[in-house]
Amino acid sequence: MTQVVEPELDRFERSRVDKFESRRGELADATLETLGELGFARTSLRVIAQRTAFSHGVLHYYFRDKVELITFCVRRYKEHCVTRYDEVVAQATDADELALMFADALVVTMQEDTAMHRLWYDMRAQAMFEPALRPTVADLDRQLEEMIWRVVKAYAVLGGRTTAVPSLTAYAVYDGLFENCLSRYLAGDEAASDQLREGAGWLITTVTKA
Repeated sequence: MTQVVEPELDRFERSRVDKFESRRGELADATLETLGELGFARTSLRVIAQRTAFSHGVLHYYFRDKVELITFCVRRYKEHCVTRYDEVVAQATDADELALMFADALVVTMQEDTAMHRLWYDMRAQAMFEPALRPTVADLDRQLEEMIWRVVKAYAVLGGRTTAVPSLTAYAVYDGLFENCLSRYLAGDEAASDQLREGAGWLITTVTKA
């Protein structure tokens, strides 16, 4: 009897958890625009409820507070984002093509996913003051560092070069360039996209050497 009941209970529990997580994902996707527009400091579950079709009670049932909601949203997006450039690496046939494709992809994500990138940088800055954010920020920073490093190593291999800096340094310079150009883009600087494209192309030749 026990052997028959336990698997049924396990399946029921897995189904319940899957439905709960699926609903959290739906709520997160639906609130991304509001989160990206308002940022961390001006966001609360009550404010989100006022600007979306979801009640405060529903949001609070699936997320304890805004920290949990924002970390869930940013992690959900960034964990998808960190594999984006793997396609660029797989498609490039030589180092020059990889550099161009990577630079173009950075520009596209800056233009199309502006709100999410802004929310990410806001969250990362807030982590200096909000301990609850730090584990997620540290983990995502690590994944983003590995993402950049895969591109840099692929460029080095395709171009017969070697890496010239550690992975953390490569990530730091690319991240700094991207954040700066994002700020300029948000301020209406029409040159920001070209600056990101040109800077990214130059950087990949700097973090590697012949």
